Amino acid sequence: MEKNEILYHGGIVEVKAPLVNVGRPDLDFGQGFYVTNNREQAEKWAVAKASRRKDQKAVVNVYRFDTEAFSSVKYAMKVFDEYNRDWLDFVADSRKGKSPWMNWDWIEGGIANDSVITTVDAYVDGFITSEQAIDRLVKEELHHQICIRNQEIIDRYLVFEKCEEI
Repeated sequence: MEKNEILYHGGIVEVKAPLVNVGRPDLDFGQGFYVTNNREQAEKWAVAKASRRKDQKAVVNVYRFDTEAFSSVKYAMKVFDEYNRDWLDFVADSRKGKSPWMNWDWIEGGIANDSVITTVDAYVDGFITSEQAIDRLVKEELHHQICIRNQEIIDRYLVFEKCEEI
């Protein structure tokens, strides 16, 4: 692991000082500050968000994350390495308002993007079984996201570098 990793947050505003208690609790990994190590994904999210709001510019906030210092401290972390039953149930429960994310400081894994959300919604609504959902999900490319839920992590390890209009 590199000492510093670059993380991105796509949106419509510059975010120099992220907060974990802002945002909707029914997102994939709950309420927190979402970043990714995939710039292209952050850009797509920014463009999508800007297109839903009139007169808004799409921007990507760029951060340096001190992985070396972060790894020396124990935080409650949940990492999903693949789309599987654990990930599916976690996201489904979050979308149902059950808050499975409450005891985690850091949640990392796949995003329920446009190609995945249809399967998740069909499972949540009871139209397909978990087995059918997983069979569909394992064919999808894993798109990376991190939900930082502990403000201390942001304050100690995440450093704002710049905000770029795209």
